[in-house]
Parts: sequence; C-alpha cells; structure tokens
Amino acid sequence: MEPFAFARARSLDEAMALAARATTAQQGAEVRFVAGGTTLIDLMKLQVERPQQVVDINRLPLDKVESQPGGGLKIGALVRNADLARHPAVVRDYAVLSQALLAGASGQLRNMATTGGNLLQRTRCVYFRDVHTPCNKREPGSGCSAIDGFNRSLAILGTSEHCIATNPSDMNVALTALEASIHILGPRGERQVPVGEFFLLPGDTPQRETVMQPGELITHVSLPPPHAGARSHYLKLRDRASYEFALASAAVVLATEAGKISHARVALGGVGTRPWRSPEAEQALTGKPAGRETFAAAAEAALRQARPQSQNAFKVELARRCLTHALATAATA
Repeated sequence: MEPFAFARARSLDEAMALAARATTAQQGAEVRFVAGGTTLIDLMKLQVERPQQVVDINRLPLDKVESQPGGGLKIGALVRNADLARHPAVVRDYAVLSQALLAGASGQLRNMATTGGNLLQRTRCVYFRDVHTPCNKREPGSGCSAIDGFNRSLAILGTSEHCIATNPSDMNVALTALEASIHILGPRGERQVPVGEFFLLPGDTPQRETVMQPGELITHVSLPPPHAGARSHYLKLRDRASYEFALASAAVVLATEAGKISHARVALGGVGTRPWRSPEAEQALTGKPAGRETFAAAAEAALRQARPQSQNAFKVELARRCLTHALATAATA
C-alpha cells in the first residue's frame, strides 16, 4: 500500500470540500471516500487503487432506513448490509433485497459493508486485481487479458472487445429488479439516477463503470412502494454454498391476476458487465400464464443475446435454469 493522506468528514459540506480537488470518480481517482472499506482497502493493498487522499465518511448522518410518507423506502448510503437485510420493512416488502444481501459475502463482511460501497463494488476479475497483467479497466489501453485467458467466471452479456468483467454485487441485482433510484450529492448539487442508468456498459471505456462524477458522493437509495400483490425471490448459483461470488443469479418480482402474470421485473447477476435488467424476459412473461413453459420462454429470451467466452459457455444454460427456477419460486411463494 502506498502512503496517502487521511481525513475524517464530520458533515456533508466537509466531505464535499475534502473531495473538491478530485479530477475523476473512476479508476485512478486521487480522492476516495471510505466507509466499510471492504473493497477499497483490499484494492489499495494490491495497488490497484492508489488514492492520494482517503476521506472517512462514517460520521455522516447517512445510516438510517426510513419509510416514506407515500410508501417506499429511503436507505442511507452508510446502512450496513447486515442491518439492511434484517430490517423489518425490507424483509416484509422487499424480500428479494433481503435475500440478495444475505447471499453475499460473509457475516463479518456484511457487518462492515455499506449500501453506497456495495453500489460501487469493483469486479473480481483476477486480471483487474493483478497489476502485473494488462487490464483495460485498471489501465486503459493496456489490453484485456481475460478474453484469451481465465474467463470462466466472467460476463456473457454486455461485453466488449475491451472488457468482459462482471459486476460482482448481489445487492445491485435486487435493486435493479426493484427499480431503485440512486441519490447523489456533488459540487453541482443533488441529482437522482435510476439504477438502470447508474451502471455503464464497458464499450471502449471500461474504466468508467458508473455515472459518478468527480467529487460526488452517494447519499441514499430510494425504493418505490412495493407493487400490490407482488412476490419476489433471489436465487444465486455459485461454486460453494457461502462466501462466493455468483456464477449466475436472478432477482425477480412477479404479480399475477386470474392466473396470468400482470407485473414482472427481472434482473440477472454474475453474467453481465453490469446488473442485467431483462426487458425481453419481462415482455415474455407479461400477460402469460404463470407456469413452467412461460418461465422457460422468458429465460430463453433473457439469454438470447449472450456471447460466451472460451471457458464460460456453461453460464448460458446455468443462467436460464437459474431464472426459470427463481420465477417458479416467486410464483408459488
């Protein structure tokens, strides 16, 4: 780890002032906010991240989960994953989010990791974390070692010739299915970004992963009121039962009327370069009978654009089965 300056922000204004000299919010940023530190500190030890200044934001008043007057939920950026997963309103109204959080990491990590940090979690691609190998995400223009290398766990949706790294978060998949909004404070004021627009495809700039701008801070996440009568489910498939990243996962929200699906939201994890919302699957579900044939057709539609690499073609069928099973579970919950 390289030497860095450390400061502790006691207010949002002070956090903004301390980050004012940041010139990028993406890879290579000189200023980084830290809360749980479950990703950032690892990457600093590996010298993937080498900020000149680290700003501790743990004292900011962003650690509450609050029900909103018109329905919906406001989740502070510093709410710990363990607390969010067990919050009564989340368990009751947004089960898919609770299940996704509990499927991620270990109990110790969930006690430290925060909502804001999880949104900004970096890929687990081994080449990104190894500074001795080319990686366009870590060092733009250096090449992608994964395309012709070890790519078993990497993406099959949303890839480019420059990057095939997956978004590793479970929480982000559930937030995508729930149509969350990300609230951001920065030098130019406050703004709100739908989660579906928050994450960027790699294209020819894989070092840019989100819409975050220099000096900006995530303050909270908002969830819309739960859809009337909807049931939800998160299913994660991985190499071992705990403390492992997804090979494929599915977050689904489903409502039925008179035996037909009236509302469907579908997101996939472990297979996309960003949490992967599937309007194709949602279209295949809406208005159809809630049954295995419909669910299989939706899964087929969701994976139709998959482009596997040399070692991960198995993910196409794995993701199909994952989504089919998640939909069947939600329909009978």
